[in-house]
Amino acid sequence: MIDLYYWNTPNGHKITMFLEEASLPYRIVPIDIGAGAQFAPDFLRIAPNNRIPAIVDTEPADGGESISLFESGAILLYLADKSGRFIPEDLRGRCQVLQWLFWQVGGLGPMAGQNHHFTQYAPEPVPYAIDRYVKETSRLYAVLDKRLADRPYIAEDYSIADMACYPWIVLHERQRQKLEDFPHLKRWFDSIRERPATSRAYARANEVNRPPVMSEEAKRILFGQDSSTVHRPT
Repeated sequence: MIDLYYWNTPNGHKITMFLEEASLPYRIVPIDIGAGAQFAPDFLRIAPNNRIPAIVDTEPADGGESISLFESGAILLYLADKSGRFIPEDLRGRCQVLQWLFWQVGGLGPMAGQNHHFTQYAPEPVPYAIDRYVKETSRLYAVLDKRLADRPYIAEDYSIADMACYPWIVLHERQRQKLEDFPHLKRWFDSIRERPATSRAYARANEVNRPPVMSEEAKRILFGQDSSTVHRPT
């Protein structure tokens, strides 16, 4: 059994997409990040960076004690290796998947995340920041569009690279991007959206999350952290 510590975010959706595709048994443990649940001592023992998602695998492949992991990319790789699915066994195929997985966690996610912050949540408009991150998001979309020009998925077969990228493209309108400007990306996006496991994964969010409200208190919790957040008593 996999315990998935989860909230309705792109990084959370990555993991439900994998678990639904692989038909691995899992239980969602909601972590309301807008209410500060990510600072609970029990959660911090699993995820010291106070971010979702995280997992606890109570039945690891080595038959030993439970394994906990944080960071969505590490979780996807762990689950792929555990199940033997969605990552190639051959060296070159595995390298293709891994480089695009790291491209997402090091580029697409952080840049789109800053895009979201400055276009949606900043207390006042910062034109330079908005322009910077909207343009960089566009550049990254173009990189992915070019990659998909001659293949159905990012690394030949459907893989954890696709699962990592898709949830961040779901929010393209919020990022001020038009999928029509990226035809190969749009074709890829539509094909993943139509997968039954994708539909099931996104439906799980409706089971556990209250309606998203970005209150001023939630903004303070999410955007007001510094070193004192890490060092405060638990």
